[in-house]
Parts: sequence; C-alpha cells; structure tokens
Amino acid sequence: ARSLSVDEVPDETGMRVNKKYSCLPAEEKGIHIINIRAIEDIGYDQHESTLLNSLSKNPDADCKYGLYFRDGKRKVDYILVYHYKKSSAGRTLTRRALHNDAGARSTKQDPLPGKGVQTEMGESEPHADCHEDDKRFRREEYEGNLVEAGLELEHDEDTKIHGVGFVKIHAPWNVLCREAEFLKLKMPTKKMYQINQTHGLLKKINSVIQKITEPIQPKVAEHKPQTVKRLSYPFSREKQHLFDLSDRDSFFDSKTRSTIVRKGEGRKKETALLNKRRKCGKYGITSLLANGVYSAAYPLHDGDYEGENVEPNDRKLLCEEWASYGVFYKYQPIDLVRKYFGEKIGLYFAWLGVYTQMLIPASIVGIIVFLYGCATVDENIPSMEMCDQRNNITMCPLCDRTCSYWKMSSACATARASHLFDNPATVFFSVFMALWAATFMEHWKRKQMRLNYRWDLTGFEEEEAHPRAEYEAKVLEKSLRKEHKHKEKHRYFPEEAANKWRQRVKTVMAGVKLTDKEKLTWKDRFPAYLTNFVGIIFMVGLTFAIVFGVIIYRISTAAALAISATPSGRSSVRVTVTATAVIINLVVIIFLDEVYGCIARWLTQIEVPKTDKNFEERLIFKAFLLKFVNAYTPIFYVAFFKGRFVGRPGDYVYIFHSFRMEECAPGGCLMELCIQLSIIMLGKQLIQNNLFEIGIPKMKKFIRYMKLKRRLDYNLEPFSGLTPEYMEMIIQFGFVTLFVASFPLAPLFALLNNIIEIRLDAKKFVTELRRPVAVRAKDIGIWYNILRGIGKLAVIINAFVISFTSDFIPRLVYLYMYSENGTMHGFVNHTLSSFNVSDFQAGTAPNDPMELGYEVQICRYKDYREPPWSENKYDISKDFWAVLAARLAFVIVFQNLVMFMSDFVDWIIPDIPKDISQQIHKEKVLMVEVFMREEQGKLQMETWKDKDKKKGENCNNHSPRLSLSHSGSLSSCHSYPVDV
Repeated sequence: ARSLSVDEVPDETGMRVNKKYSCLPAEEKGIHIINIRAIEDIGYDQHESTLLNSLSKNPDADCKYGLYFRDGKRKVDYILVYHYKKSSAGRTLTRRALHNDAGARSTKQDPLPGKGVQTEMGESEPHADCHEDDKRFRREEYEGNLVEAGLELEHDEDTKIHGVGFVKIHAPWNVLCREAEFLKLKMPTKKMYQINQTHGLLKKINSVIQKITEPIQPKVAEHKPQTVKRLSYPFSREKQHLFDLSDRDSFFDSKTRSTIVRKGEGRKKETALLNKRRKCGKYGITSLLANGVYSAAYPLHDGDYEGENVEPNDRKLLCEEWASYGVFYKYQPIDLVRKYFGEKIGLYFAWLGVYTQMLIPASIVGIIVFLYGCATVDENIPSMEMCDQRNNITMCPLCDRTCSYWKMSSACATARASHLFDNPATVFFSVFMALWAATFMEHWKRKQMRLNYRWDLTGFEEEEAHPRAEYEAKVLEKSLRKEHKHKEKHRYFPEEAANKWRQRVKTVMAGVKLTDKEKLTWKDRFPAYLTNFVGIIFMVGLTFAIVFGVIIYRISTAAALAISATPSGRSSVRVTVTATAVIINLVVIIFLDEVYGCIARWLTQIEVPKTDKNFEERLIFKAFLLKFVNAYTPIFYVAFFKGRFVGRPGDYVYIFHSFRMEECAPGGCLMELCIQLSIIMLGKQLIQNNLFEIGIPKMKKFIRYMKLKRRLDYNLEPFSGLTPEYMEMIIQFGFVTLFVASFPLAPLFALLNNIIEIRLDAKKFVTELRRPVAVRAKDIGIWYNILRGIGKLAVIINAFVISFTSDFIPRLVYLYMYSENGTMHGFVNHTLSSFNVSDFQAGTAPNDPMELGYEVQICRYKDYREPPWSENKYDISKDFWAVLAARLAFVIVFQNLVMFMSDFVDWIIPDIPKDISQQIHKEKVLMVEVFMREEQGKLQMETWKDKDKKKGENCNNHSPRLSLSHSGSLSSCHSYPVDV
C-alpha cells in the first residue's frame, strides 16, 4: 500500500480521503441525494421521494467546490444549475392541487394554479410563485427519471448565496457500460500491435527531424511518437474480457463520462402531463433549459489550473503547454485537446493548426513578391513617367467648379506605391495562391484521416438524428389543430376525439417515430421559407444601402474638403476621404456581424429544422452568406465598380444631379483596394479578437465571480459552439485568397494573427468557458464545402482583379501592339485621352482656371476615347476594344488553367495516406484474429464440457472432478482428482 500524501487523511474506517474533497457536516441541509419514483400523470407525492444522507462525516466546506460528491469517492460527471426561491409552508399543497386538478381544467378558463387551496397567507399563491412551483415540479420529475435510469444525484443549494442550486450527477459503472455499448464507443482492448516503422535512411532522417524539432514539441505524454497501439473495439458488456479493466476509475475518462451522461440522460422517456398549457411534451434537457427550468447544464473541468498546491490534471497541463502565449512557437498537443474536449473541438484546433502552418510558405512567397515590387519600383517606367515633371501633363478637374486643373506629377507617390502590389509578380502570386488553396485542402484531408485513425474514428458513423424538441412541439401543435377541426366537424363525438389526441401524445412521448402525415410538410414551412428569403434579401439590400451611403459620404466629403481646403491641403483630400470611409466601413462591418449572427439564428429557428445537424448547417449557411456579403461588399465596390461608371469630362455621371461618381487615382484603383482590404482585415481581427473574444468574456466572468464566488464553474462563460470560431477563420481565409492579387502581404498578417488566435482560443476554452460536452465527429462538416467554394471563387475573382482592376493587361497590350521600341516608354500618354475645355457643360468648369499659372486649352483624363479633333470626338476608341478583348481572354485562360492545375493537385495527392490505409487494414485483420481465437476458445471449452460430462457418467466410483494435463487436454477420470 502506498503512503498517504499531504492532501490525504484517513477517515474513521481507515479509508484514504482527499481532504480537498472531504465532506460537509451531516447537518448541512441543502445537500442531499434524491431518489424519486416514476412520475405518473396523476401528479407528484412528496412522500414518495427518498432523501439519502451522505456516508462520510468529515467536515470540510471545501468539498462543495470539488469534483466529487460529499463522500469524496463518487466523481461529479455533470452539473445541472437552477434558480430557486424559498417556498412557503403551503407550497407543497399548492403543487399537489395544481397537478391533481390539471385534467379537470377548462380549455377556456385558466385559473391560477393552487386556486381554492388555503396557504399560510390565507390567499392563493401569486402567479410568479406558482410558476416557480411548476419549475420545481418539472425538475423533480426530470431528476426522478435520471435516478430511474441509474444515475446518482446530489443536491447542493448554497446557504450563503441564495437563489442558485446545483445538481451533481454521477454515472456508476453499470450505467457507463450500458451507455458506452449503446453509443458504440470504441474503447482500447488488451490487444496491442506494432505500428509500421520506417527503416533505413528514412528512419535516420525521421530521427534527426525529431531531435531538431524537440524544443517545439509540447511536453505531454499524448504527443510523444508511439511505436505500439492498442486495438480498439466498440464496447460490449458481453465482451468485457477483451478490454483492460484493471483500473475501472480511469477506463472511462472525464470527457467520455460527461458524454455518456448527456447522451444517456434522455434514454428513459419521460411521462408527459396531458395539459393543454404544455403542448411540448418532451422534457429533454434542451427544452428544460429553453423553458428556464434549469439555467445551465455542463460537465466540470478537471480541476484548478493555477496555484502552487494544485494537483496535476489535464486542465493544468493544457494551460501550461497549450493555452499560454509563452508556448506560441510549439506544436499543439492535439491528442490531449481531443482527450479533454472531444473530437469535434479537437478537429477544429487541428484544422486551425494546419491552416496556420500552410500560411508559412504563402507568407514567404508574399513577402518575396512585395520585396520584388520594392526592388523594381525605381525601374518601373510608367511610374517614372508619371513622376517626371518635365512631361508637364495637365489633368482635368476631379470635381465640378471647386476643383481646378492639376499636374500628373503630383500623383507620383500613389503611382510608386501602386507598383509595390501591381507588378508582374502579382500574376505569379495569384496562381501560386490558387494552387496553395488546393494543396491546403488536400493536406487537411490527409491530416484528418490520420486523426481519424489515431482517434479510432475510422468506422465511426453518425448516430441516427433524433428530432429536436422544437420540431416535435410544432408537429404536436399541428396535430392539435387538426384534432380541433375534427372535433368541430364531428361534434357529436368529442370524447372520442379527445381520447384519440391523448393516445397520440402518449405515443409520441414514448419515442415512437412520427408518421409521414405527422411531419412538417413544405406547406407548413412555406411561411418560414418566405420569411427567410425576404429577410436575407432585406439584409443584403441593407448592406448595399450602407455601402452606397458610404459612397455618398466619400463624394460629398471630397467636394466639401476641396472647397474649404487650402491649395496645399487639397493634395491630401483623397487620402483623408479614403481613410475615414474605410474606418466607417470597418465599424459598420463589425456591428453588422453581430446583428447578422442573431438574425441568422432567428431565421433558422422559425424554419424549425428537424434535427440538430440540419439546424446547425442551415444556421451556418445563413450566417456565412450574410457575413460574407457584409465583409466583402465594400471591397467588391472598389475592385470592380469604382471608376467604371464615371463618364468623361463634359458628360459625367451624376448622383442626385449634384455629385459626380468617384474616379480612381491616376495610378489605378488597385492601391486603394489594397488599403481597403488591409484596414478591414487587420481592424476586424484586432478589434474582434481583443474586444469580443477577450474583453467581454473576462467581464462576464468577473461579474459572475463577484456574484457566485466560483461555484462549480458557473462563473465561467457558457460554451456557445464552434460556429463563431470557424466563421472568423473562414472570413479570414477569404481575405487571404479572394483578393490576394491586390495585397500579397495578406497571408503574413493572417499568419501573425493565427499564431495569437490559437493561444487565445486555447486560453478561452481552458480558463474562460465552461467545459463543453464532448461530441464525436470525423470531419469539420459543412465548413469543408465552404472552404472549397471559396477556393474556386478565389480563382475567378483574382482573374478579374488582375484583368480589370490592375494595369497588367493594358501594359501587355501596349508592349506587344503599340510600343515603337518594345519598351514601356509612352505607356502613360497612351492611356490618357484629351479633352477640350471649351466643351465643359455650363456651370461645371473650374472657378479658377488659372490656378496653375497658365491658361489650359486641353486637359487629359484616363480613358480610351477619340480626341476632340476627331470626327467622332469622345467616342470609345478601338484601343479600348483591343484591351477589353485581351482582358476577357486573360480571364478565360487564367481561370481554366488554374482550375485545371488545382484539380490535378487534387487528383495526384491521395486522400488517405498509404501508411494509414495499411494500418487500417492491419487492424481489421487483427480484429478478425482476436474473434477467431475467442470462438476457438469457446468451442474448445464446450468440447471439454462435453467430454467432462461423458466421462463423468463412467466415473461414478471416482471423484467427479476432472483435471487438465500439462498439455491442456482432459485427463482420464482415473488419473488424479485435482480441481481443474
């Protein structure tokens, strides 16, 4: 026997009890174990409940905050939290009268519960108190069903902080075995086998790589490379001998135990009260939480994660080796994350880790492209021509009346900056990023298969989806309306219709599947579908309206600043307007992101999807659609619409008959697109990460801590699912791939953000959030399809950005069609058209035409049009059509070439690694061998029994006991009568 630790003390029976989880005094009234008999339709009798006292007697108030029941032995696997009010002495009588008289109430009259029952106050209970009584009754009924299902419960109603109660749930061994078999959980068997090992040169290379990467490996046992693996098999109570049950306490870990409790708590169907006020008959924990019967339901964390005297646990290990900014350079302990949080959350962090790793080569190439632009900026002939003041090119005014003529050389800085992102390397980078996206998807599929093999998910199939409580309630409501119509039609047989309705409700509550006639049809859902369609169209229209409003702001502000600014300050008008407009867009995007998330959830709820999976997929699709439009609409405007519908001098396009449409800068709109993309991308990540993901959870945690003083993790923020986490990264993936031609540094900023994001999310999951119930999953679900869709869309968008937004195609056309000496000299003059200032419309000419110090007769503007001295002056020239044809041809060639290369990468890289497929096949063979040996053993035992029986009949004068020889065969009954 081992010696007692400093935290262990012997109790009166000599058992070792951890003093951290020792027990409260037996007089503590708020804590008890309940054992309630089944609740029938007639109501509830208080005398039928049994209150069991704790077995231990050691007083220690700290046990209330521990992971065990009062006896210090049974571990808390799940927590139910509820709010309660102190009841009066007559509350029990009220509850009895309420439910005993439920069937006698009229459908037209709904008196207050407890009417006619005298209380100590001499009056009927207030409606709020009766509502609390109803909640208490439903809790007792639900907890009684849990006890009947085999779970053990313990109540903890804090005496210091009134109003919050806890129900601790413990799953004993028999319940764990039963539910593990029902859920087909794969558990490790005693059989171990050797994992395929590399040999020769490859083995030496792997050994060297392991030594080099050792400093960046997390120091957890689960992350160490394994040479052997236990064979896993779905748990079966009949085959318990196959599993290693030497330590039953650790056979089912805390993650598995909480999953079993959550999945198994509704295994025993609850009885519904046939009460017309309660049409939703199913008392699952989800509906109880929605109705406020319980305020929270969650598993506990494994223990504390900070402090000198904290016992080692997985949570503390995760905090040290994963959820810390000091280990940002290390790999994630994915296996430990999966062990603690489950496969679904483990897959999210594994995907985030693979995405972040893949951003490293993309960032390096992006930096090289950017540095190439920096190195060649002084050699770029078009920007040199724009900066050359000797050209003396006079440009037409940028606005009516208040704006005057200006020199092209004043846009020198913008032209030079545009070359940093608009250069020949940009095309190469766009092709590279398209192939990078395809490679990333294939790499993730292979990584996902490795995780499935390592986590024993290769044969996993999703469980049969059960209808959601809201769906069943809607179906019952539909049936009730039909029964009401039937009763009105056959009014001579009301009792028969009522009996039929009651029988149908009982059938549904018993878990029988609904028939086709009792399912929601397309006609039933049409109002919700129509609302969804109208709502989404309205939200998209709202986004467009806001972007249009920002455009009006830019136009009006530019005109106002041009009037009020000094001549020297007019050069900064464009920068000021662009910066302020982007900031407005950023604020609106962040605000609408939260609004659209709530609207998407509401639209999905009124649609009433049948299963939780359908609900999640529809919610994700709606939220992604709205947030995609919200995040990228301002960028799409700058990339494809700004400067396209301006018109020309003397015939401009106006908004509200007073404001001209925006023009691009002399260097093109690509530089402004880069500014817009970078500010929105970086600002969105920084503000949302710092404010929403750090500040708000910490504030809520502090408020709960001040109220509840760390009551069983209740002060932590509830887990709201992985959709916000995935959504943030998917939107970022769009920024990295969709418009990467305009911002080669996007992968670098995404990489820096994700390095922090991984540790931020890890810290949030470990320290800020309640522990979520582990969910099994073998892939990332609908998010993979969204990623593939974005990857395909990125090819098309980058083709149009290069072709229509940048000057890449016009430069190629000029170089090979119009250049006299095969160089880019004269390109700027080629792209500018001429305008005679005498053709200005009345009232649009500059108020100060002599601002440049000389009279202007001809000004230039960027377009392909005939000169004023031509017969068809100001008409579109043939150069425009030549450039347009080249642009469209480039889009077609680029799109098809890149997609072909992406599909080739998809085809050439197998989805399942060869070594994993070999290991899966090896597992199947070993499993067959195990069962063959088991069957042979059973057959041999039956043969021995038959021989034993026959020889026993011939050995009446000898001992009936037979023996086995050393060779294993049955010896004669005359040999030696020793026990088998």
